[in-house]
Amino acid sequence: MSEGKPLPENPAGPRSLADLFLSFSWLALQGFGGVMAVAQRELVERKRWLSRAAFLEEWAVAQIMPGPNVMNLSLVIGGRSFGWRGALAAMAGMLTLPLLLVLLLAVAYGRFGTHPAVARALRGMGAVAAGLIMAAALRLSGGLKGHPLGGPASAALAVGAFGGVALLHWPMPFVLLGLGSVACLATYVRLDP
Repeated sequence: MSEGKPLPENPAGPRSLADLFLSFSWLALQGFGGVMAVAQRELVERKRWLSRAAFLEEWAVAQIMPGPNVMNLSLVIGGRSFGWRGALAAMAGMLTLPLLLVLLLAVAYGRFGTHPAVARALRGMGAVAAGLIMAAALRLSGGLKGHPLGGPASAALAVGAFGGVALLHWPMPFVLLGLGSVACLATYVRLDP
């Protein structure tokens, strides 16, 4: 997205069930090592189905639900757009082509996985995946500018979540319940007239 084009206040949603299926298929095929960065680019910047703030809210809901985050996000967007048929179309888009690719890759890995060059290449992908996650976090941080808690409180919660999970090795459900409850309560207090 170019810097000069602001995002619309009321983004347009998917045009049809086929649009949902094809869009989420394309999103899933780009999501090597994590789909969050790709989802934000596709759904907010390219498709303009969601604003940055709406994407952050939907991603937060998808994050706390059990199951893969991007699958939850696709179900929410599909369901809000076309009901249960939209949820199924979005989910099918997320699963169909990646499932076929994974099956093909499993066969290839079974045959060539013990080759030293393949093993070294797969180990190197860890750095790429970490970079994708960091890029997505930086890109999403811009959506917190208008958050009721403000930048410093949002940053403190983010640092707390990182510290709890990455440094202290606390279970993610406890960090989500603990810090998520604090964030929800603090936001509620700030929004309550």
